[in-house]
Amino acid sequence: MTANQFQRTDVLRILRITPRQLSGWQRAGLIAVGESFSFSDLLQLKKVRDLRALRVKPSTIRASLQAMQQQIDGMTNPLVEAGTFSVGSRVAFRTAGRALDPLNGQFVMEFDGGERVVETPSKARSIMLTETAADFFARGVALEEDPTTSSEAIENYNKVLELDPDYAPAHINLGTLYYNRGDYRQAEKCYRKAIELDPKYALAHFDLGNVLDETGRIPEAIRAYETAVQIAPTYADAHYNLALAFEKNRQGRKSLKHWRAYLKLDSTGPWAMHARNQVRKLIENEKLRVVFRRPHADHE
Repeated sequence: MTANQFQRTDVLRILRITPRQLSGWQRAGLIAVGESFSFSDLLQLKKVRDLRALRVKPSTIRASLQAMQQQIDGMTNPLVEAGTFSVGSRVAFRTAGRALDPLNGQFVMEFDGGERVVETPSKARSIMLTETAADFFARGVALEEDPTTSSEAIENYNKVLELDPDYAPAHINLGTLYYNRGDYRQAEKCYRKAIELDPKYALAHFDLGNVLDETGRIPEAIRAYETAVQIAPTYADAHYNLALAFEKNRQGRKSLKHWRAYLKLDSTGPWAMHARNQVRKLIENEKLRVVFRRPHADHE
């Protein structure tokens, strides 16, 4: 990977998304099809991931991008060139000091004091990121890739949170840096803060589950993973980790369901073979139990 280019595997690792997600967004026209990605692509994909975590449909994102390009002359990539946030199931952009919903051409009103009014009756939370905060966030993402610069990445994410304390993705990435350092207490604090800010953020519940699993709190980890798959039923990695957690908790039958769910979502990935082996073992064990429980003829 060069300083300005990221390979597919790098993008998956940095943004913690699955191959299926990335391919789906490419098919939906949200990012160019290819195996090499620029720094701008990385930031663009990050925003797509955040919007999808809030259940904004790919078709809505694409339509909003196209509408924004038509309404603002010279804007070629709204996800990078403008602040992005959700308004319910819609996407809005902040540019020139105003927030615009491009699909209806209406501006989102703000108070004089600068407080954002971007919530619908369903109380959807804004994930707007100011230009300056975006710069710090993008720098943090790039610094994460090199373990020797993790302290600098932490500094950049902390600067993001100084500017926008409610930006859940920054809490998530900060938690991951602490997790990788083995500072599980601090990582858990970050993930719980992200969940507090956005209870429907599947990635936050998944990451919290990883911390709880790592620290031996398996029942709690199971609940966190279950919440993740309830929010995002196609979250393959959450099904995988939930299956593992059920096995650790000696709940083989429950793990079987999630091994199968994982294989439906990712049948060719690097972990598919293990999942397939676990399904086979669990089915064979279940057959043995049935045979063992069957009464012998001389007992009938």
